[in-house]
Amino acid sequence: MSEVKAVLFDKDGTLFDFAATWVPWAEHFLLKAFEGDQDRAGAAGAAIGFDLAVRQFKRDSIAIAGTPDEVVAALAPHLPCIDPSVLLTLLNTEAAAAPQREAVPLAPLLRQLRARGLRLGVATNDAEHPARAHLTAAGVAEMFDFIAGFDSGHGGKPDTGQLLAFAAHVELPPAQIAMVGDSLHDLEAARGAGMIPVAVLTGPAEADVLAPHAEIVLSDVGQLPAWLDQRQP
Repeated sequence: MSEVKAVLFDKDGTLFDFAATWVPWAEHFLLKAFEGDQDRAGAAGAAIGFDLAVRQFKRDSIAIAGTPDEVVAALAPHLPCIDPSVLLTLLNTEAAAAPQREAVPLAPLLRQLRARGLRLGVATNDAEHPARAHLTAAGVAEMFDFIAGFDSGHGGKPDTGQLLAFAAHVELPPAQIAMVGDSLHDLEAARGAGMIPVAVLTGPAEADVLAPHAEIVLSDVGQLPAWLDQRQP
């Protein structure tokens, strides 16, 4: 069993609670884009797997594990007067301003992990700019050695580009890196890159969905230190 020397985190649903963060964002964005028209906003929400009436994402929503480009492609037919590049900018601007709710208090957790000598990174299917904005607002951006979004030049998950770029950046073999995420995209990317897949339950996916693809399923990232204690040789 390889020693864990680095941890790479997904962002949404992992470092930050998914529903508490992105349900208010989706509701606000849709109603703003359609000037309060509930019917049109609801139809566009359905295209990205968000039920505006009950304020809930479907489990297969592209907004959960997809990239902003994929969200734009789904929304574009409902907003034909807005160029897709402009729509992408609007999405990223709104996302950067979305209030994030930490899954657990992040600063003390990350300080504890760094005190163990672990290298830390973030790989998200969000764009890099809002990702950095969210981490900066939480006061933890400087604790990461590496932050990559889908537009950072390494692609997005479930492809392995972000993960392998982190491994190269910290000069560690993938087998010594734990990839922590809340979706099958995260775990598939971890397996593909040769990293240790760790699942958390602060996103929409449930344990029975994630468990077959993960070495361990944790309730949240706050359980990482205890898992590391049990796992390390």
